Amino acid sequence: MPAFSDDQSAVISASLQAVSTGAPSAEVARRLLDLFLGGSVQPGTRLPPERQLAATLGVGRSAVREALAALEILGIVDVRPGSGTYLRGTASELLPQTLRWGLLIGRQSTSELLELRAGLEIYSARLAAGRGGQAGLVRQEASLARMRRAGQDLRAFAKADRDFHDALAETAGNDLVMDLLSVVRSLLQVYADRALTTEEAARTACDEHEAIHEAVRAGDENAAAAAMAVHMATATRRLSAS
Repeated sequence: MPAFSDDQSAVISASLQAVSTGAPSAEVARRLLDLFLGGSVQPGTRLPPERQLAATLGVGRSAVREALAALEILGIVDVRPGSGTYLRGTASELLPQTLRWGLLIGRQSTSELLELRAGLEIYSARLAAGRGGQAGLVRQEASLARMRRAGQDLRAFAKADRDFHDALAETAGNDLVMDLLSVVRSLLQVYADRALTTEEAARTACDEHEAIHEAVRAGDENAAAAAMAVHMATATRRLSAS
């Protein structure tokens, strides 16, 4: 673990601005989270003492203490009594859990989550077609083969379906898109698990995945996005009905 130093303290303090509105502890947590997700603070870095953070942000030490406790619950920081508070991971490692908690404690809207997922999946398909990659194509083909073999085993089909989308996101090569999709899918999973109820629906989904894969393999970004849009429209109708 990198040791805390005056230089690191100055960098962190210079990146923070005084809290002026809102609940102090919540605003402190947001300011710190913005700083951590910006990538300027390295994992394992010890943060400045509570009194220094409080002075920089213009709040009481209790607000800083409550904010750090909340960030510890989220797994963002590690508070070690007698030692200090340390940043746990990189921005890319922290983002998925931060997004997941933010969505879980916020106002739930299944329709908005479905819209977000559709947009991300369509963009992911476009990126995958433009960037390609043999490994990703092989994973997609393996998932499609499992879909075809699933038959009446709709649970196995659903697993292969998820693996296909994971392979597609991996082929897209954008970690942030992958993280966002992972969060949204996990929040919709309770609906997804009960949405596919017939072999006919499974065959339709399989055909739609085939079209997406063919467009990605051909490197046709527009066709891949269009095929995914068709699939997302069908999937959204199923999920909404469930």
